[in-house]
Amino acid sequence: MNSVLHKAATRGHASHGWLDSWHTFSFAGYHDPARVHFGALRVLNDDSVAPSMGFGKHPHDNMEIISIPLEGDLEHGDNMGNTTVIRQGDVQIMSAGTGVVHSEKNANSDRPVKFLQIWVFPKERNVKPRYDQKSFPVESRRNSLQTVVSPVGSGDEGVQIHQDAWFSLGQLDKGNTLEYTLHNPKNGVYAFVLEGDVFLNEVLLNRRDGLGVSDVDKFTLRADSSAEILLMEVPMA
Repeated sequence: MNSVLHKAATRGHASHGWLDSWHTFSFAGYHDPARVHFGALRVLNDDSVAPSMGFGKHPHDNMEIISIPLEGDLEHGDNMGNTTVIRQGDVQIMSAGTGVVHSEKNANSDRPVKFLQIWVFPKERNVKPRYDQKSFPVESRRNSLQTVVSPVGSGDEGVQIHQDAWFSLGQLDKGNTLEYTLHNPKNGVYAFVLEGDVFLNEVLLNRRDGLGVSDVDKFTLRADSSAEILLMEVPMA
């Protein structure tokens, strides 16, 4: 098994007053040539946006963009005609394809919105832009792994993206053990701990630590405390 460990404190950090952002991989003003991407996983940003603030209209193309709210409500608008609010328990995907323009704003006037924004390289370039959003019952991931992102046409649950990638969320009680089997042994998995402490095989991960593993067909998760984790399985080439 090959692995790369990114401790939470080693991430890039940007504070703009209204935006506090931690970058697992190189992004904007943060660049580390050793941390540009993990396979098809290009961006993993851990963002907090102040009340009523947000990102104005801006363009993207040829990227699969996933947003996962952790606290609060995020308002989304785009030039495809979508105006929505995504909340904790929701997962949103925007396939930028040939090009989209969108905006994101904290829908709350009294508290920050905290969310992950994740970019994945697409399997195919210049697809027709598309938007999808789905609510997932949080109780269904208790001591289990809940698929929230899956490939277009796979028939799996989850919002669908133009890549052979699967994302899973899990909430584990202390001492609980789960096994994850990769859909494709040529893929890798980037594990990101949202809360608590988790062993991935024999490696202890703490809050907001990330660990990428490849050349493995399965691995074990064991919660060292009550914990929440996100697994992102992506092609490595």
